[in-house]
Amino acid sequence: MNMRLITLPALAAALAMTAACSGTGGDTAADVAAPATSQPPASTGTEPSEPTASPMPFGAACSAVPVSGEGSFTGMADDPVATAASNNPVLSTLVAAVTKAGLVDTLNSAEDITVFAPTDDAFAKIPKETLDKVLADKKMLTSILTYHVVSGRKTPTDLENGSFTTLQGGKVTTSGSGEDYKADDATVVCGNVSTRNATVYLVDTVLMPKS
Repeated sequence: MNMRLITLPALAAALAMTAACSGTGGDTAADVAAPATSQPPASTGTEPSEPTASPMPFGAACSAVPVSGEGSFTGMADDPVATAASNNPVLSTLVAAVTKAGLVDTLNSAEDITVFAPTDDAFAKIPKETLDKVLADKKMLTSILTYHVVSGRKTPTDLENGSFTTLQGGKVTTSGSGEDYKADDATVVCGNVSTRNATVYLVDTVLMPKS
């Protein structure tokens, strides 16, 4: 008996229905040698400002990240993004999906990307039968996962009013301020997590390509 594979619009509808029922919804300046003088140089008013440190990870789900070891923020910063995710206890379903789609090497070898990473709770919003079909359809799974990846390391400021072309080819829109951000209809629950080659924003809903 032939079984018809689920389409992206159908999956998006299933997500929307489940969410409704649950109620959850530089350029770098070159170094310049200082003049040999005991007096500080006079200000010209054009000196670059002091660099500011990147904000620390923020959000309620950050509390689930280990405080030490490979799965900690410090440990994740040393590994490429797919490897780092495999050490994060709230991203096990995403890691399994990335492995099934054959995207581990693609993500680990990419340079300077941003990943909107659905947590295990995000995948749990999808009915099991629907999720199983998606995981069994490599083409659909790849389309969905690559929709979560954009080029460049996006800062929280970049997300305040953003529209970014994804690796899948569609556009993901972001909005927010402070420590409250959204990517499409998903909420960032732990943001600005650094890995060796990516900036990661954990989200509470799986993002769906528009087509």
